[in-house]
Amino acid sequence: MPELPEVEHAARSLAEQILGRRIIAVTKLDWERMVETPAIDQFLDLVQNREVLAVGRRAKWIVLTLDGGWTLALHLRMSGSVTVEEPDAQPDIYTHLVLLLDNGQQMFFHDTRKFGRARLLDAPGLSALDTAHGVEPLTDDFTPEVLGALLRRRRTRIKPLLLDQRVIAGIGNIYADEALWNAQIHPLRFADSLNDDEIARLHSGIRLALLQGIEHGGSTLRNYRNGYGAAGTNQEHFNAYDRRGQPCPRCGTPIEKITVGQRGTHFCPFCQTLEREVGE
Repeated sequence: MPELPEVEHAARSLAEQILGRRIIAVTKLDWERMVETPAIDQFLDLVQNREVLAVGRRAKWIVLTLDGGWTLALHLRMSGSVTVEEPDAQPDIYTHLVLLLDNGQQMFFHDTRKFGRARLLDAPGLSALDTAHGVEPLTDDFTPEVLGALLRRRRTRIKPLLLDQRVIAGIGNIYADEALWNAQIHPLRFADSLNDDEIARLHSGIRLALLQGIEHGGSTLRNYRNGYGAAGTNQEHFNAYDRRGQPCPRCGTPIEKITVGQRGTHFCPFCQTLEREVGE
């Protein structure tokens, strides 16, 4: 699933192409269930002739600010991508939403597994989307002190906590593993067991993993593409994720894979030790 770096890169690459453009019409919508709100007839009516005033990201949502007080929010889920195509481009069977722009170009929402979602939101709807997600980890609001407060209130394993979008926005399986490797913290540690030094390391590790992902255009393991249709290369720079059996870049110990919270989890057993914790 595209995570914060992929969605951030997708939003930036879309902004370069559609900012200031006007959506003329929806020319294809063959999977109506992808539109969560409002009703389809309202969606089709309200989205047309809207100018794109801004393109950004909230958590794992691409957020298009439109005129008239509306916001088009797109979630890529497992296999989605949003690209800008030329006027003569023809959508394939996996392109379920097409928006025609005023310069003749088209915006394709391509999704092989049909998990992607679209929401056209008014101001209260946008506020609800915002409050449903936790702190953004690349903003100034995300400090070691804020992270510490979040962790100390929760007696849960650190890996599932990092995946909880209500706590920290945008982190998924890839970047949780990379952040924990950066911080040298075992994924089965309890969140409230981390001391101040470990919290500071985790704060830095989260930021480093996410910024590296953005720097390399995101991670393309299967379907992810940015707004130009280009794949990311961050998968070439993984330290732990998807590297089971390969040497740890830090110590040379083979990376191991376990299941934590029903998610495959990669870590170095030497660098990320699981010591007996207080309260166990």
